[in-house]
Amino acid sequence: MIEVMQGDGPLVLGLPHTGTYVPPEIETRLNETGRALADTDWHIERLYDGLVAGVTTVRTRAHRYVIDVNRAPDDETLYPGQNTTGLVPLTDFDGLPIWQDGEEPDAAEVEARRAAYHGPYHAALAAELERVRAQHGFAILYDCHSIRSRIPFLFEGTLPDLNIGTNGGSTCAPGIADAVRDPCEASGYSTVTDGRFKGGWTTRHYGRPGEGLHAIQMELAQSTYLATEAPSWTYDDARAERLRSTLRPIFDTLSDWRP
Repeated sequence: MIEVMQGDGPLVLGLPHTGTYVPPEIETRLNETGRALADTDWHIERLYDGLVAGVTTVRTRAHRYVIDVNRAPDDETLYPGQNTTGLVPLTDFDGLPIWQDGEEPDAAEVEARRAAYHGPYHAALAAELERVRAQHGFAILYDCHSIRSRIPFLFEGTLPDLNIGTNGGSTCAPGIADAVRDPCEASGYSTVTDGRFKGGWTTRHYGRPGEGLHAIQMELAQSTYLATEAPSWTYDDARAERLRSTLRPIFDTLSDWRP
């Protein structure tokens, strides 16, 4: 369920929301909205594939409706007062229920899923960050995400193309934030740092620059690389290649970065 590809560089990619696997016993309890899996980070693993040599990747195949590995294990919200979804979501990003009536998971089931899916993902991610830090003296976690550009339930208006999260600069060295932000701002894509998305639990949990662990989140508007932000969520090669031409030098810089 957890896929790890080890590289010899300092960069580790987290892929928490690309998986589409839902165990049959869980899938039968989802309603039609839930079974659509609309909140997947569609094709992100393809978008980032091969951008730089030596990168390590950690990916879960489980869908976020099984459990969201980018949420706090105790389900504490990261955005108080704002609409969001939980450790095991009850609604989709449009605020619509995803479970059949009476089939919502209870606390015991949530805990079982946390142990079966959330824990192993973070055990693998933590192990790779420690391995990389031991080799280089530091590690950089780049947490890869995407989302539809218009979701009124979660945010007003249209999301910027490139949304960088550092939790107010606390999760990585300034040079790492600059290495991501500056090329994005020069790219022609609309860009914001610590806007609606300041970094999820993964970025905030692992980002400890004083200990040589740096973390940064990139939330991409899916309009930057998909033909349409609706089924069948088709990958657009031309759009994706333009975006990859922006991401590639960022990864080159991060791979060469030294404290």
